[in-house]
Amino acid sequence: MSEIYIPEGSKFVGKTIAGTRLDEHDINVLTLYRGSKIIPNPRHDRVLEPNDKLLCFGKLEAMRGMVPAKTRRRRQPDIGNLPEDATTAASVEAVE
Repeated sequence: MSEIYIPEGSKFVGKTIAGTRLDEHDINVLTLYRGSKIIPNPRHDRVLEPNDKLLCFGKLEAMRGMVPAKTRRRRQPDIGNLPEDATTAASVEAVE
């Protein structure tokens, strides 16, 4: 089971669920989430809109091909210098 998000500009926007041809990949749409609406067992002639989410059941390999790869920027920690007195205090504590 997986959730497929339909972002703005997706090739699925404006297509019906049948038009996405998910069933040809053995993927069944169980639920459509549209804003605050939850539509269980949506009809195949329902047109998809931006920001829809489809809860689907099928082979994981097939669904991975439908989900765009996420591009995340790696967070780099902001490293600064310790104040001079903190470095000296740490050295004194280590000696004691």
